[in-house]
Parts: sequence; structure tokens; C-alpha cells
Amino acid sequence: MSMIEHSRISLAPDVLAGKPVISGTRIAVEFVIGLMADGWSEADILANYPGISREDILACLAYARDSLSVERVHPTAA
Repeated sequence: MSMIEHSRISLAPDVLAGKPVISGTRIAVEFVIGLMADGWSEADILANYPGISREDILACLAYARDSLSVERVHPTAA
């Protein structure tokens, strides 16, 4: 599986067990996407996590999009 590189997202085995995080933080992409899924707005996230920027949030969304774009689903007969 080949992923597009995202400069604002990093993966390191010693940070959150290798989960993708916003570079320079311990804030996981999954966490940001979860906040948005729970109804948090961009403004809510920025107000509560001042160490990240709008561009970081957009990078999380782009990372999630690109992760899903390489996923392949193989339906089975029911």
C-alpha cells in the first residue's frame, strides 16, 4: 500500500505507538477526525488545542482521505 506523503503528518514508532500524528505534537490524526465526527468545528478544535493550526486540521482530513483512497473492498456473496 503506497501512501501520499503529508508534510504535516508524521509516523514514528516511539510516538503513540506509530500512529499518524500532527508533526511536532502527540495529537493523533484519528483524534482530530474523531472530534470532527463528534460535531466539533474547526474553531472548537483550534480554541481547545492552540498548538495546532487550520493547516494541521486540513492535513488530518487529507491524510484520512488518502488512507481511504487506497483501501480496497472485496465484497463477498451473502
